[in-house]
Amino acid sequence: MTGSSAALGLTAPLQAAIAEAEELIANAPFIRTEADRLEGYDYLAGRIRMAMQTAFDYDLEQPVFINPTHQFSRQGLDNPDAVYFNAYLREGVSYVVRGRRGTSADLSFQVMGGSYSADSAATSLMAFDDRELDVAEDGSFEFTYVAEPGAKTLIVREVFNDWDTEVRGTLTIERVDTIGQARRPLSEATLRKKYEVAARSLTSSIQTWFAFPHFFQYKEPVNTLTVPASTPGGLSSQFSSIGHYELAEDEAMIVSVPRCDDCTYQAIQVGSDWYASTDYETHQTSLTKAQASSDPDGVMRFVISERPPGPDGAPIANWLETTGHRTGPIMLRWQQLTRALSAEDGPAVEIVPVTEVAKHLPGLVGLSGEEYGERIAERQRAVARRMIS
Repeated sequence: MTGSSAALGLTAPLQAAIAEAEELIANAPFIRTEADRLEGYDYLAGRIRMAMQTAFDYDLEQPVFINPTHQFSRQGLDNPDAVYFNAYLREGVSYVVRGRRGTSADLSFQVMGGSYSADSAATSLMAFDDRELDVAEDGSFEFTYVAEPGAKTLIVREVFNDWDTEVRGTLTIERVDTIGQARRPLSEATLRKKYEVAARSLTSSIQTWFAFPHFFQYKEPVNTLTVPASTPGGLSSQFSSIGHYELAEDEAMIVSVPRCDDCTYQAIQVGSDWYASTDYETHQTSLTKAQASSDPDGVMRFVISERPPGPDGAPIANWLETTGHRTGPIMLRWQQLTRALSAEDGPAVEIVPVTEVAKHLPGLVGLSGEEYGERIAERQRAVARRMIS
């Protein structure tokens, strides 16, 4: 092609959607501080990134698994212990999923009908974990799935209980009737549609996650946690306990929960009002049962606070940092359970002055700044090892 030509204007819908998304972020009703607003703009960057992946990386003809949710693109109170994979499906089409099982605590598969929106949750059509797979001695597995009526997305979650020792597996998907064929050449119409899809995805995802926690977390009284129950949305073998906190800078929440040995994965996390994970790499905002300390009575006692809650203001092993967030969601998860949970398995909550945490937890041992820094360094290394961007 030679000479000059007029722009096709393909990006116009996306440009308009970014401007609309910025207004949604800048005027979010829960913004209280400039730090909240800046965090919102960082969250917006992740939403733009996700929208572009949704539109340009997904391919109904030549499907691949992509990773749209991670530390650079947080959404839906994303689990710091999970690597997420999504692939779009077409009804009536046969797919082959192959992989090699790593050593993570859980590997689960879920077929969703439709998608989450500001009005409702998506419908789970099928959910199972790797216990239902025929896994060979070398860890390899394969299964075929014919997309049932209403099937739109296959979601895979690889979840890690011990970040230091568990390793990732591999995973692929192929569409039986198109494997071996060349991808269709680009056309102006196709690209125009992709930019339009990115635009819709951007604004709808922000509106969805603004609304979603009000379906569940924020229906509960503040500073409480629910009895463990099967997680809404049909995720196989997962129970969860949910709630939200509101703490002054000098307050702490003590969450006491029995360590459960009838599951491969158990964890707690705090999030932000953007309904997303907070910095879990360079702060301790989540802990699994492998990372946490248990008391002699078999109970894990976590302390959620802004300030270090240990003796003389030192950090402690089971401290969950609120990282400047006075309010936010809390979620506890149990996965690959071999039994249903009851109220006795669930958490108890107590709000105390942060200076009095040690009085309520007499066995508390503080960590030095160097010791806590090494914990953070190990988190950074672990996240880097499993990172997909």
